[in-house]
Amino acid sequence: MGAQQSDEHGAAALAAALVLDPSMMPPADARVGWGEVLSPAFLARALLVLLGVWLNAADTLVTATLMPSVARDIHAFAGFGLAVAGYLTGAIVAGASAGRLSERLGLKPAMVLAGVTYSLGCLMSAIAGGLDVFVGGRIVQGVGAGWIVGFCYVAIGQVFPERLWPRMFGLMSGVWGIASLLGPLVGGVFAALGVWRGAFWMFLAQGLIFAGAAIALVPERVAGEAPPAHTPWRTLGVLTLAVASIAAAGVLPQARAAAAAAVAGLALLVLAARVNAAPRERLLPAQATQIGTVAGAGYASTFSLSAAGAVLTVYGAAMLQAFYGLSPLTAGYVIAAEAMGWTVAAILVSGASLPRYRPLIRAGACLVVTGVSLIAICMGRAPLAVTVGAVLVQGVGFGLCWALITARILGALPEDELAIGSSAVPTAQIIGGAVGAAAAGALANLLGLAQGFAPDLARAREPLLFGAFVIPAVIGLAAAVHLTGRVTHE
Repeated sequence: MGAQQSDEHGAAALAAALVLDPSMMPPADARVGWGEVLSPAFLARALLVLLGVWLNAADTLVTATLMPSVARDIHAFAGFGLAVAGYLTGAIVAGASAGRLSERLGLKPAMVLAGVTYSLGCLMSAIAGGLDVFVGGRIVQGVGAGWIVGFCYVAIGQVFPERLWPRMFGLMSGVWGIASLLGPLVGGVFAALGVWRGAFWMFLAQGLIFAGAAIALVPERVAGEAPPAHTPWRTLGVLTLAVASIAAAGVLPQARAAAAAAVAGLALLVLAARVNAAPRERLLPAQATQIGTVAGAGYASTFSLSAAGAVLTVYGAAMLQAFYGLSPLTAGYVIAAEAMGWTVAAILVSGASLPRYRPLIRAGACLVVTGVSLIAICMGRAPLAVTVGAVLVQGVGFGLCWALITARILGALPEDELAIGSSAVPTAQIIGGAVGAAAAGALANLLGLAQGFAPDLARAREPLLFGAFVIPAVIGLAAAVHLTGRVTHE
């Protein structure tokens, strides 16, 4: 594998040097088919990466469906928010540290550690008799899941040649789509049988399978692995406080306290970026906060578009139930239409050649803006089919641009920052989603929606709640345009 990837250094250098200038691009028909990804040389490792994505995606959806059963059994209704915030905090901080950890330990030991940590968190959740152990288990699960998905991104950048990156990111989107369909169903089955703990035992086994497969499939050292680096403790500490503050904003009942926590979290994110600028404290790539670079524009687009999509995730199902009288499960599957649109579009464009990146990324970001706007206009005012169509538009937009933005980011990074740059992609996505969710909660409080969704009140306030997220969507579009323009620095 290392030799195969080293053959791709010319392609990597070309992608890093190009600023999507059509005159310098490979021929438009330079496409990579699925046959190479599914060949014996790559298939097993591709399945390992997809298992890691599945664990991250399905765990969240299954647990969300199980939480009412968990709360009744261990008398933890007050702990809903704590369990979610704990998992989220652990996942973000671990994901941000994944790049540096893979450099210190090597990719194989790091992936094994992630699988074992995740399984330990599952064990704690499965045997929990009270809120404290369950929340602790969710925190440990979050750490394991954050590491797993971060290391999977690192693996794509280091184990697979660059020509396969869009295909792999397309497959990852496909797993997210499958998880969106199966997650609520799996959780519902365990809940209906009254054996919610069985779901955590199931994920524990899968975590151990991930760890065992990493031992068997990941090389001892892979091309692109940097020598062990200094651990950026200050950046990691400030980032942890920032994420914890943002997560707290989503669970604090008082509007002022929630808003204060959100503002503090954003301020701490800015501080973390400043601390990260010091070479010995670099947890994220130097370009991550430099919007004038290809990678910086890509991270900004990822963060902003994720924030824009968060309001649908947080309040979409509740609004659908209030406006259209849907059951919780049906409303959940309407929201899953976004994931389906995302999956199909991502797979269709995963073989795109470099000259098509510019129009596809821009079209995708435009569709996200259009989808967010249509949802704000149509939800509760148009027939259900029209609202579902708006949700699909948003999902297709994400699918068209997401994998290609990621490929552009990785192609623009220097080799010595590829590990931390790879793991920073899901970190930017999750932090963006967390900021968006916190902002949605704070705005819902201000609009009087925190205590319920009476149809008349919800119909009057929904355009304000959802419409506010057109702003981050437009910022994400602007960053995507900058990403695909003549950016002055790589």
